[in-house]
Amino acid sequence: MSGGLKYGPHQPYDVIVCGAGHAGCEAALASARLGADTLMLTGNLDTIAQMSCNPAIGGQAKGHMVREIDALGGEMAINTDTTAIQFRLLNASKGPAVQAPRAQCDKKAYQFRMKHVLELQPNLDLFQAMVQGLIYKNGRVVGVRTYLDVEFYAKAVIVTTGTFLRGLMHMGKNKNEGGRMGDFTSKGLSASFIEAGIELERLKTGTPARILGSSIDFKHLEEQLGDTDPTLFAFYDTREERDLFHVEHAGQIKLGWGPGEQQVSCWMTYTGEATQQVVTQNLHLSAMYSGEIEGVGPRYCPSIEDKIVRFADKDRHMLFLEPEGRHTNEWYINGLSTSLPFEVQLEMLRSIDGLENVHMLRPAYAVEYDFAPPTQLYPSLESKLVENLFFAGQINGTSGYEEAAGQGLIAGTNAVQKIRGGEALVIKRHEAYLGVLIDDLVTKGTHEPYRMFSSRAEHRLLFNHPSAELRLINHSKKLQLLDDQRIKKIEDKLSLIQNWCERLEQERVNGETYALHLRRSRSQVDFPAELSQLSRAVRDEVHYRVVFKGYLERELKQIEKMRHIDHIRIPEHFDYTLVKGLRAESAEKLKAILPRTLGQASRISGVNPADISILMVSLAR
Repeated sequence: MSGGLKYGPHQPYDVIVCGAGHAGCEAALASARLGADTLMLTGNLDTIAQMSCNPAIGGQAKGHMVREIDALGGEMAINTDTTAIQFRLLNASKGPAVQAPRAQCDKKAYQFRMKHVLELQPNLDLFQAMVQGLIYKNGRVVGVRTYLDVEFYAKAVIVTTGTFLRGLMHMGKNKNEGGRMGDFTSKGLSASFIEAGIELERLKTGTPARILGSSIDFKHLEEQLGDTDPTLFAFYDTREERDLFHVEHAGQIKLGWGPGEQQVSCWMTYTGEATQQVVTQNLHLSAMYSGEIEGVGPRYCPSIEDKIVRFADKDRHMLFLEPEGRHTNEWYINGLSTSLPFEVQLEMLRSIDGLENVHMLRPAYAVEYDFAPPTQLYPSLESKLVENLFFAGQINGTSGYEEAAGQGLIAGTNAVQKIRGGEALVIKRHEAYLGVLIDDLVTKGTHEPYRMFSSRAEHRLLFNHPSAELRLINHSKKLQLLDDQRIKKIEDKLSLIQNWCERLEQERVNGETYALHLRRSRSQVDFPAELSQLSRAVRDEVHYRVVFKGYLERELKQIEKMRHIDHIRIPEHFDYTLVKGLRAESAEKLKAILPRTLGQASRISGVNPADISILMVSLAR
């Protein structure tokens, strides 16, 4: 913590973070760890890092992002590893580039450990107060107003409000204000954004019912075990021993356990004909299908109503029953999000194998909320309309803890860079999924909750998850996001990998180079004895780079072709209407997005290659 709570215009912080979800936590930690005097404000200290939906971290592309967050000094990876109750490597039978770690967490342990980390963080103050509005001066944000009539001031403000901006929960025709069941809603902040000219739109998300585990009949369900050799999220081979588990700090020990200890089972079941009949007969009562909800829902995480309507040819849908923690009997039904009325939900649940006598603890519901279309942001996540104001998380139109945490880390870092006059952290599309995420948001925008998929990354072969800290070492070193010892260990690891890749291209076995032999056999057992004795992390990365060398070189050549236009900067106040030959439609879109480089301009929807050629000539002049 810092030297004590400060308030009023004469005691400004460097950075204020509004919100304490996954984006807010990483933003506050990034800011404080860079030495900035930081304040985190939240409406409820008891719900810091709350896992409002599925208590799981990772998955396809998302798991890669968690490793990238760890590579940039974030907390999500180690917080997951030390509170997880099941680990699984997805796509284990496929190529290494698309394999992705996933973990089911103990919901409360995850939350409590993250809260403790924040409480112990130097340069960071926590305070429970809901932000009602922002304080502006000469086109800049200078502070926030709270519902306690206490004002806090800062050089930069980061907004991470999740689903709480004018949040409205739906269950059939029943409506209640709130961003999450049992929590509040924020109205004044939306008005404050509109006052500054920031546009807001509506989105919708949902969550399934929670049930009592002892009421589940597991007899005919399929058990899903965790991996016996779990793939973790944090990089431990480049950490000092003091940075690992159960570390004492000022006489305190953080909550958690050794990763992979005492894993629990999840279970699979399916909806059936009876479930489909219940939903179909009551479709008109669903908040989504009765017109009660205006906002657009997540296409890639559909409600059970959407599944049955959109996939009418399927006679069943897979569901996962997942425990919410080691010390609770509450379970989560993954795949059964709905906004149907309570009595219909109960009938639907009891139509599912294993849930015939289920006891519902919390009903499912949909929540509708404001978001600010992210094309209003620079790649640094700073607002184009209000200087020193940054946005991260679901307010930018994303869904998912991982997407939020990644944005929070970038926003927290860039808020500090901005007030110190430093260069913003902007990760390129070819460097990481985090780069793809933010470039997609600020360049293309979104009209539905954005979820990261590997298919969104054109250079995903470069993004195998074990390489995250190697790919991002230049950023973490330049901005001092990691300590010197870890930077040195990563650099040594990278050097060792590069040297071994070169050696394997030259050294021979049975009349051919080791590299050619590996590309034919793809087996690590064929490594030279000296390499086989090195860490698994080094062996795996050497194996990946050697076996897939041709594919990786092809990706790098494509990147090199495009590199020149990504280096052509566009002046901040460039007038597109004066560019001869540029279509009016393109000029309008370019003016709205205000791309920083010609490369970013080329990725704007509706701006074609001819427009880019014309723009390139104009910029050259």
